[in-house]
Amino acid sequence: MDFAPTQYTLQSLVTGEQFTDTGWLLDAPNQTKPGLVRAVYIHKQMNPKDISYGIYRFADWLPINRILQGSSAPVTFKSSGLASFLGLKNLFITFSGYWPEKGAFMTTCSFKETEAYSVCGRMDATQPEVLVVASAGNTARAFAKVCSDNNIPLLLCVPEDNLDALWFENPLNDCVKLIASKSGSDYFDAIHLSNLACQCNGFIAEGGAKNVARRDGMGTTMLSATTHIGQIPDYYFQAVGSGTGAIAAWEANLRLIADGRFGNKLMKLMVSQNSPFVPIMNAWNANSRDMLPFDDETARKEVEIIDAKVLSNRKPPYPPIGGLFDALTETKGEVLAVTNEEARAAAALFLQHEGNDIHPAAAVAVASLIQAVNNAKIEPDALVMLNITGGGENRFKQGKELHYLLPSAIFGLNPSLDEVRLALDKIFGQ
Repeated sequence: MDFAPTQYTLQSLVTGEQFTDTGWLLDAPNQTKPGLVRAVYIHKQMNPKDISYGIYRFADWLPINRILQGSSAPVTFKSSGLASFLGLKNLFITFSGYWPEKGAFMTTCSFKETEAYSVCGRMDATQPEVLVVASAGNTARAFAKVCSDNNIPLLLCVPEDNLDALWFENPLNDCVKLIASKSGSDYFDAIHLSNLACQCNGFIAEGGAKNVARRDGMGTTMLSATTHIGQIPDYYFQAVGSGTGAIAAWEANLRLIADGRFGNKLMKLMVSQNSPFVPIMNAWNANSRDMLPFDDETARKEVEIIDAKVLSNRKPPYPPIGGLFDALTETKGEVLAVTNEEARAAAALFLQHEGNDIHPAAAVAVASLIQAVNNAKIEPDALVMLNITGGGENRFKQGKELHYLLPSAIFGLNPSLDEVRLALDKIFGQ
């Protein structure tokens, strides 16, 4: 495929200063106030490539140096079944997962592939460090597949209780390694473990929401919807753990306004969490830029309760300049809470009316849409984008013998740096 590295600069959202991306910048140079950096692309108008490029069909607005093999882009279609059931005239579903009839071929069945192909495409092929990724499950599966297929050294950090999410169609390349925080831990503990790993020589943090490639990869869901519909949606529904996908949609919305061909409206972000784990909703309802106090024991108990474990981020990128608080503020957004029972019912409705299984997090999004309709929060003729962030897993697994990635080491809740360093030396043969 013909491809030249995307031309862009980085911009501090704190100062507005633009600067050159010298490689793997996650923060603006000499900046002390917490704030994200944003990619500013030379192409003010985004022109999608052929679908054979996969996610890289949106390369004009991806901060990448190379194209990797095996990607698939999110797919958008106008709903008939669910829309009719809800009485919505213009419901568009953006689907990331496995649904061959719709042209969706993400074999990890999650929109986390959009992140992984973009982040790894940003990496220089000669970068010597091992990439470190913390995950509650889906992100790890996506990065494992992409790095395995493209021979990119990777260290995953995942809670032991979430290891059943690390299933694969084929055995993984030995370049992918896994360590875990012990049973009873949560995503925050996996993040802590990854932070220790990144203090060891030869390892580099993927960066999470700070990484422009992660956000702009996730923003391809918005690009898929808007280019398919022909205009920016009125409402955007998605379940959130970190809220990075919602930040990404907002940023893509701003670029689409500047593009000039899709309207000038800011769509209203309608994000949802799986009750009782609702730290983002609690902070937003308190009109607080800072996250509210949330003790470890309570958080872990609430994570045990929720079905959508991937939504269990205790320290999301909510407070920083350019983070979720600003995205919700600028779009006059809302944060909704959905119970396990509501999400399970929503998943059944989606299967019945649209014909595919969806992940628990995506079911939370569907349930929040049902809530919004029942509470008259959206107009029947509004242009609605429903971001289904994972699905098709049941049908993809059918008849397949799956392979699971096993941890090379399992750590307690508060491991020391020396403990992690010794383990990594052994795992990577240093």
